[in-house]
Amino acid sequence: MKTIKVGLVGFGTIGTGVAKLLLLEKERICKRTGCDVQLVKIVDLDTTRDRGIQLPEGMLSADYHDILNDPEISLVVQLIGGTGVERTIMLEMIEAGKNIVTANKALLATYGEEIFCAARKKGVSVAFEAAVGGGIPIIAAISESLAANEIESIHAILNGTCNFILSNMEEHGSDYAPTLKEAQRLGFAEANPAMDVEGSDTAQKLSILSHIAFGVHLDWKDIPKVGIETVSGTDFRYAKLLGYSIKLLAIANRLRSENGAPDKLELSVCPTMVKKGSPIAAVSGAYNAVSVIGDAVEHSFYYGKGAGELPTASAVVADVIDTIVGRTKITFDTLDLWNPEKPAENIEIAKAADVTGRYYLRVMVEDRLGVIADLADILSKAGISICSCVQENSNDNIIPIIIMTHETTEGAILGAIGSINQLDCVVNETVRMRIYG
Repeated sequence: MKTIKVGLVGFGTIGTGVAKLLLLEKERICKRTGCDVQLVKIVDLDTTRDRGIQLPEGMLSADYHDILNDPEISLVVQLIGGTGVERTIMLEMIEAGKNIVTANKALLATYGEEIFCAARKKGVSVAFEAAVGGGIPIIAAISESLAANEIESIHAILNGTCNFILSNMEEHGSDYAPTLKEAQRLGFAEANPAMDVEGSDTAQKLSILSHIAFGVHLDWKDIPKVGIETVSGTDFRYAKLLGYSIKLLAIANRLRSENGAPDKLELSVCPTMVKKGSPIAAVSGAYNAVSVIGDAVEHSFYYGKGAGELPTASAVVADVIDTIVGRTKITFDTLDLWNPEKPAENIEIAKAADVTGRYYLRVMVEDRLGVIADLADILSKAGISICSCVQENSNDNIIPIIIMTHETTEGAILGAIGSINQLDCVVNETVRMRIYG
């Protein structure tokens, strides 16, 4: 039986899960690869913390050169986050002729072209199923299982931290700040949660999916994004009244011209009102979900844990198995991702201001005569039609007015909000959300 030696860089939560599977389920993995798969070296700066797994003597090191300079290690699992030294390590491993398995979405979203060009030059492969969706095999689904389709749209929940926070706000009627603190206490949010709650993590993942599904070359920072910080318990109260849930959605939607030709791609990350009863509205807690529509398969839906030790490790070890048996190399060469010499798909990224949709607006105002008339006048002048307007009786002087619009453009909504916020009666920035379903 052929022996394959594996090195692991990063011994955090996911790395611990990967080590457990490779060491404790060795027989299962050997059976599925036809090889003797040996995890021989783990590298992490912290070599003393107890991870709940007994390692063979000498396996754990603080120096990644112990993997880099070992010619017998042909496959490296790199599970350290970030885009600084992480980039250097990955490029050095590739230059040394080692195949890569990674879960680092930030690195791929930022330096995918450099990394993939280096791998092609050295004749090795890069597998990254765990970079998007944790344990959900969405990369394989879109790139392989749906290869016969032209993808029409992707609507996805891709950040477990945000979904946990929003789900708990919905369940308990609480506001954002205390719910975030609770998520941090329980370990569902980082001490500095900015990348998650501001939508950057989701935008990075969406850029990867969009490259695979639509063939577009884009900087993830160019994807319009709105975070969840402005969502309040009041929004959830009205969402429930109107028959909606609120989710941070990653949206990639192929827009077609009047003759049906696909000519533009809408991309965004934003808190979204999702109609109750739809599958994506029911996704709660730290789970992820991806809704994909293809021209042949029509609607397909993928759901599962988007983070966590073993769910994400499941995707990582699947990539290890695919790399060993040769499936990764086939798809790596066939897909030819992040190749600057490969022509991009003839599809333009739609300007955010031109994207159309229905909107939810929450305007906090002083309760005085003529407020609704002023709001209606601004929206009318912007060409925005009101679908419904809700104002509850209250003893408070500051009240929310909830407006649901008919279809309009993002540009028109932003222009109208700018005018609304200038009214003397408006006391806070107006909150807007797209409506889906």
